[in-house]
Amino acid sequence: MIFLFLLAVPLGLAHLYVWRRFVVNTTEPGRARLIGTYTVAGGFLLLISTLVVTRRVGPEIGMFFAWPGYIWLALVFYAALLLGVAEIPRRILMRRAVRVPAGGPEEELPDEGRRRFIAKSFAIGTGLAAGGVVGYGMTQALGDPVIKRVPVTLGKLDPSLSGFRIAVVSDIHLGPLLGRSHTENIVRLINEQNADLVAIVGDLVDGTVEELGSAAEPLQDLVSKHGSFFVTGNHEYYSGYEPWLREVARREVTPLRNERLTIAGGIELAGVNDVNGRAYGDAPDFDRALDGRDVTKPLVLLAHQPVQVAEASKRGVDLQLSGHTHGGQMFPFHLAVPVQQPATAGLSKVDDTWLYVSRGAGFWGPPVRVGAPPDITVVELRSS
Repeated sequence: MIFLFLLAVPLGLAHLYVWRRFVVNTTEPGRARLIGTYTVAGGFLLLISTLVVTRRVGPEIGMFFAWPGYIWLALVFYAALLLGVAEIPRRILMRRAVRVPAGGPEEELPDEGRRRFIAKSFAIGTGLAAGGVVGYGMTQALGDPVIKRVPVTLGKLDPSLSGFRIAVVSDIHLGPLLGRSHTENIVRLINEQNADLVAIVGDLVDGTVEELGSAAEPLQDLVSKHGSFFVTGNHEYYSGYEPWLREVARREVTPLRNERLTIAGGIELAGVNDVNGRAYGDAPDFDRALDGRDVTKPLVLLAHQPVQVAEASKRGVDLQLSGHTHGGQMFPFHLAVPVQQPATAGLSKVDDTWLYVSRGAGFWGPPVRVGAPPDITVVELRSS
């Protein structure tokens, strides 16, 4: 309820702003204004219903709310954003929309007809632009993830293991909008890479095993030389993490719960729980995962959130693989990610630890990605 209230306030203000600019400023009192008002109010109620219903029903019902509700959210967001950008030129033109009364005093009066025309022109322009941005963003979000190839040099890597390839995927977000066909497509794309190992770094699902177990079933078809591994993301804890850990293991994907093992005889692979696990009695435990390791071998850590690299770098982790950020998902949210996380997407370095952050293969909320296409990454380890 707190989350819903905190979200409803800015959403309500955005709807109010859009209503003023698209309806009040462009119509006379009457039928057209009434229809516009009902449309904006109905969209707001639909969106709030979507946020509530999709958390309380299965995806087969939730999808009927999620598709229109989340697309409406994206449209209102970009309409409000574009209206805000256009506010200064709009106000300048409005001030110039004046007339001098014929035979009257030499003073300027507002030209309401011209002002209405300006208001309609800006409403139409921003509306078309918002629709175009959302339409483009949907093609990105619902299309195939981009296959990225990222070389990472690890000084401790034995030359015989140079070229070892890890297929990294995160934030698949199975739920009311993404189901079994989404998983099948991701599995197909990963298998085409002929990776040595598959790493699923959290946020696989937005729903329970009962609701989404069949959607996750294709994970059992993942193929790699050294297996597939999984760590929890924050959304697993919202969705019932213990049943999902059992379900993932049943699909031949190994959960790493503050655990470590040796891969290919020369790479230490570890995984820690997501930081949100603390609230569920399942906190990340770096001591348990990393103590007693062979420090002569390179250590690759799976951790859902990039922020966990602060602890990883203190403990000599060579490479951390993460997700969580979605690369910002919808421009300009990438500007907000650095407030919470040390990296938004791609490869970076924190002290002596390499950090790779995937933009994820799915989405959360609106089926829209702008400036942050989904990805699956093949990280190729190289010896120095």
